[in-house]
Amino acid sequence: MSQHLDIVYISLTGNTKSFVKRLVAYLNSQYTVDITTINIKELTNHETFPVQGPIVAFLPTYLEGGNGVNTGDVEILTNPLGDFLASHDNYSRCFGIVGSGNRNFNHQFCLTARQYSQRFGFPVLDEFELRGLQDDVIRIGDNIMAKLEKL
Repeated sequence: MSQHLDIVYISLTGNTKSFVKRLVAYLNSQYTVDITTINIKELTNHETFPVQGPIVAFLPTYLEGGNGVNTGDVEILTNPLGDFLASHDNYSRCFGIVGSGNRNFNHQFCLTARQYSQRFGFPVLDEFELRGLQDDVIRIGDNIMAKLEKL
C-alpha cells in the first residue's frame, strides 16, 4: 500500500519548482508514495482549500530590509504560502518545512522557513541552496520519507 504526501511550495524564480520536480522523480523511483504537488504561485487569486495531508512545505527566503539579527526583516513575495498553511488549519497536517535560499545572505539564509517553524509549530526538516544539488535531493527525500513512515 502506498503512502500519500502533499508537497506544498511556492516558487518565484523556478529554483524551488526545479528542486521539487527532481525530488518527486527521486521519491517515485525509490519509494512507493502517491505525491500531490501544490505550487501556491499557480493558484488563482491565492486560493486556499483544505489539504488532507500529510504535508511537507518548501519555502524560499525573500526578505526586505534588516539583517535578520538585530535590525529585523520583512518577508516579501512568499506570504501566500503562510496564508495557505494557516487557512483550513492546513498547518496542523504539515510535519515539517524545508527552506531554501542563497548562502550569501548569511543569517538570512533560510530564515523564513525557521520563522514558519516557530509560527506554526512544525520543525525545519532541512535546507538547500538555490536549486539544490542531487545530493540535497537524495538527503531531503530520504529524510522526508523517514518522517512520513513514522506518522
